[in-house]
Amino acid sequence: MLALPSRLILAHATPVLIAQLASMGVMVIDTVLLGHHATTDLAAVAVGGGIYISVLFALAGIVQAVAPTVAQLHGAGHDHEVAGALQQAFWLGMLLAVPGAVLLLNPASLLALSDIDTGVEERARGYLALLALGLPAVLFYRTFHAFCNALGRPRPLLLISFGSTLLHGLIAWLLVTGRWGGEPLGVFGCGVANATVGWFSLLCAVGYLRHSRSLARYRLFSDWQLPRRKPLGELFRLGLPMGLSHLVEISSFTLIALFVAQLGATVVAGHRIVANLAAICYMLPLALAIATLAQVGQAAGARDWPRAERSIVAGLLLAGGLSALLGLLLWWIAGPLTAAYTDDVEVRAVAVGLLGYVASYQFFDAVQTVSAHALRGYRITFLPMLVHVGCFWGVGLLGGRWLAFAAAPPMGAAGFWLASVCSLLSAALLLGILLWRTQQVVKR
Repeated sequence: MLALPSRLILAHATPVLIAQLASMGVMVIDTVLLGHHATTDLAAVAVGGGIYISVLFALAGIVQAVAPTVAQLHGAGHDHEVAGALQQAFWLGMLLAVPGAVLLLNPASLLALSDIDTGVEERARGYLALLALGLPAVLFYRTFHAFCNALGRPRPLLLISFGSTLLHGLIAWLLVTGRWGGEPLGVFGCGVANATVGWFSLLCAVGYLRHSRSLARYRLFSDWQLPRRKPLGELFRLGLPMGLSHLVEISSFTLIALFVAQLGATVVAGHRIVANLAAICYMLPLALAIATLAQVGQAAGARDWPRAERSIVAGLLLAGGLSALLGLLLWWIAGPLTAAYTDDVEVRAVAVGLLGYVASYQFFDAVQTVSAHALRGYRITFLPMLVHVGCFWGVGLLGGRWLAFAAAPPMGAAGFWLASVCSLLSAALLLGILLWRTQQVVKR
């Protein structure tokens, strides 16, 4: 009964997962190159990158409203409306790029939240200015990304991701090190590489949209529509809670890093290793959740509620089971895994101690991620956003800060990670209940 939806979800999620892991190579490349170039530049990309990721994920979450919209149109057999939905989503991305670029070009209010060295701040400002040049392209590409996933066509995303990562590595290496024939540009070289690759990815996306035979029937570039108030408003209403959910998730980890900073360099380094591993682990349930959204959205568009329910059950079983196994593997190889990151015995001890929390929440993270995306397939985004705010900011951040510094005895960095386990458990429970109630309503 669940064999077919499981195969469809796995076939979709596998290239998405590989593409996401390949994209993370950009962060690794920048860190390695700047780590061998200058500490000031590495700090600048850490500060500027945190701001950029928060802005990008919030705005990209909004344009990804095209995913449930297109999935339901396709499922309902209204393929003649797909082109209009995509075009309006591109217009929405263009509108959102304006405030996003303005914020990146004027980051003073965000940089003022922390006491930053003058040299680091100057480089971070220049880095953000370069990223602002590529922001429109990145938002357009994220729209394309959501569109392809809605139709269950992730393979072009995989190819573009690999090509973009390789190109980024080449450009960044040439510019950061000075191998291009001029002065080493350091963090500014990474900024140029990021902006260039953003436009390269968009060009690849446009080429695929125009020349793919499988997309010809949608006539995506025929009768190009001007911005229309009603569909733009619908996309924004659907996407804004999604963007806020993304912002809550990203900012919670960003703020934890700021809070942990006062506990000393050893704790910060150990926390950084664990946070990096947690981000990599999250790619697995996220890929399965994206595939589940597509299946649920198409089934909901066709009013095939049994198929939607089977897809949800398959997505939850796959994500929950595989993530639980991943958590066990993470715990089993915690020692050698942390040793690959650092030779510092004290830092490794901190990281190993925190990895247990990451391993223990993998199942709950998978359940809440798939549940939230399945609800998006039903075009329900506001209530999941409230759950994320309450769980991630309320339980995770505020609860974590209390456990870390005010509890008797204070738990330090472990308090934040214990609170993260509780926040994900709460989110999984609440979103699971909301998803179950939604299924009962649609079946009536």
